[in-house]
Amino acid sequence: MILVTGVTGAPGLVGYRLMEALADKGADVTAMVGVEADAADLPGSPGHVVATLDGPPPGAVLREADQIFLAGGEEEEQAALETVFLDAIAVAGHRPHIVKVCADGFQDPDCEVRFMRSDRQVAAHLDALGLPVTYLASAMHMETLIDSAEAIRHTGTIAAPAGKGHVGWVAATDVASAAAQVLTSAGHENATYVLTGPEALGYRDVAARFSAVFAWQVDYEDQSPERAREVMLASGLTPWQADGNLERFEWIRQGGAATVTGTVRELTGDGPQSLQDLLSDSRASFLAP
Repeated sequence: MILVTGVTGAPGLVGYRLMEALADKGADVTAMVGVEADAADLPGSPGHVVATLDGPPPGAVLREADQIFLAGGEEEEQAALETVFLDAIAVAGHRPHIVKVCADGFQDPDCEVRFMRSDRQVAAHLDALGLPVTYLASAMHMETLIDSAEAIRHTGTIAAPAGKGHVGWVAATDVASAAAQVLTSAGHENATYVLTGPEALGYRDVAARFSAVFAWQVDYEDQSPERAREVMLASGLTPWQADGNLERFEWIRQGGAATVTGTVRELTGDGPQSLQDLLSDSRASFLAP
């Protein structure tokens, strides 16, 4: 049985799509949901258990899982929450294969972005427990650009404090497809897979893709970190999250996010989706009033 965490909320960007991919494969899946209602709209016909990372499923459920997909949110408590969950697995006396989604950069010990440091803390705990693990180090998700749809429509501008830095943007669907392959095939233990899209794009390139797809001018504003923090706090992010995003933008400006790999194709047999294709598929999200 495959136990999938993070199927709703922010982690659900990949987790929900993973449920779709596993349903297509006919896999035996149990989804971990925070409340009973969250199980109603899951793809396929999976089993489910109501639990959280810091309120893990009973040991009997954990012992049934041969594979566990572990996805937490970028929040201050992430490492602590995932550690509680992993300790519960260890106490259950079982050794399932853990497939953990991380942010690209976590595998670089010199990357001091707090989100990546949190992932490294969890990785260190996994090492101490001796559980078999595969890390999926994912580039920034293309789908997060859709969150900016309203601002882009109103201003004709993509604003970010990214300078001339480039990002190997990857579609969350491609990360989910890679995860589904790792969870349903052998030979992936103790590997780290860096998942990116087909090209590294600067935010000016992203603006050009918007212009090409929607046939109206979109420009890039290299926003000041101070203004970016104000906007992030106003959007509901905590100060810890906003400061972490600013650290990540500094990492982008320094060239840390520009990696491009062929790993999605190697794992799935299909090339990763391009940003232009994703934007074309998402026209309604951007053009809706």
